[in-house]
Amino acid sequence: MLTHLLLEGGFWSDVVSALSNLWQSTGVFAGTDWRNYVMLLISFVLFYLAIVKKFEPLLMLPIAFGMFIVNIPGVYHVLFGTKGYVITETSTNVEVARGTIEELQNLFGDASLTAEKIGEIISNGAVINGRVYEAMTISSEQVIRDFGLFYYIYKGVDWVIFPPIIFLGIGCMTDFGPLIANPKSMLIGAAAQLGIFITFFGALCILGFTPLESGAIAIIGGADGPTAIYVTKKLAEHLLPAIAISAYSYMALIPVIQKPIMKLLTTDKERKIKMKQLRTVSKLEKIIFPLAVSLVVGLLLPDAMPLLGMLMLGNLLKESGATDRLSNTAQNGLMNTITIFLGVMVGSKAIGSTFLDLKTLGIIVLGLFAFCMGTVGGLLCAKLMNKISGGKINPLIGSAGVSAVPMAARISQDVGREYDPQNHLLMHAMGPNVAGVIGSAIAAGVLLAICPLL
Repeated sequence: MLTHLLLEGGFWSDVVSALSNLWQSTGVFAGTDWRNYVMLLISFVLFYLAIVKKFEPLLMLPIAFGMFIVNIPGVYHVLFGTKGYVITETSTNVEVARGTIEELQNLFGDASLTAEKIGEIISNGAVINGRVYEAMTISSEQVIRDFGLFYYIYKGVDWVIFPPIIFLGIGCMTDFGPLIANPKSMLIGAAAQLGIFITFFGALCILGFTPLESGAIAIIGGADGPTAIYVTKKLAEHLLPAIAISAYSYMALIPVIQKPIMKLLTTDKERKIKMKQLRTVSKLEKIIFPLAVSLVVGLLLPDAMPLLGMLMLGNLLKESGATDRLSNTAQNGLMNTITIFLGVMVGSKAIGSTFLDLKTLGIIVLGLFAFCMGTVGGLLCAKLMNKISGGKINPLIGSAGVSAVPMAARISQDVGREYDPQNHLLMHAMGPNVAGVIGSAIAAGVLLAICPLL
């Protein structure tokens, strides 16, 4: 029987067909883009920074893996699905057609059409399937069918769910005591948002980015990954990979970026200033604080509340003393889970074909400028406060005004102890640091409110 089957031509034909299908399903057959291999190399650099150098490994490692796996040839369409375009009628927002570029070429009967040319044709109306449509829009490339695992997980970013949950966990881990004990440190946190607004106006007025793109790029200066993702998703989703990776990378590289700026803008005498111990903050003050901040900011800037409200809820869970189980879950299991998903999803959007272009490189440079200027703003404010106080404030705590908690505060402590091993600035720096978290959320609300109107 077996011999008879082997001798039949149909058997070998089936074998060849099966092997051919197997070959066509490989990433090698699907074709390769040199940019994918460049992104694979970049992912290895991020792996090195996370594993060997220990630069924010909880964030950097998931991002690196997402970038690595999605740039393996042939893997994207399995993880996310088939990419294509969606055409909608502008006036009614009704979907007219969807498909890959090849399918849209067939629809319009022109094999030479590109997505850009199709966009030009439909902008003034067109006849599709025998029906006349008014002006239409074609979406940027997106997943249109065969939805994969990453497509569904990415909804946590797409629907802006992950960043506020991260803020909930941060709130549970944050002690606002140093800020309450020294309210003046709120000024430093506000000054550290300088980088956001300088970069915003620079990108808008000098470099020609749109208001929405300028707002998304500028938020990198807050040194807050979840806030950067939240704002970018709302304002300029197409810039999300570059902005998210820039924000998290600069957060991880805080010691490399901030220390030279701190030493440049402060003197030896200023770095050795010892600050007096902060007063003890009562439990009642710590409970009232998140409620008061939520009320004031909510009334003045509702756009900031999805982030700031979750931050304050987490802090209230912690400080109330009545919800330890909820607080522990939010800052441990829940936050760790969301961090994994968020990191992998951010990395998975760094596809070589869309990530490697001059615009992306420009965004990365602007993000670095924004972060540096945020550090400068905090330091200059602290130096001014030192002059006004008669030399009682160490300007090094000004660099902690950015939102990266508690890394930025630790850098203030480390630099201070380089010049005086007995100088303990950590708790003093935590005031501006947590003020920076609040400040970046408020800055995000301002950008969300004004950018669509410009």
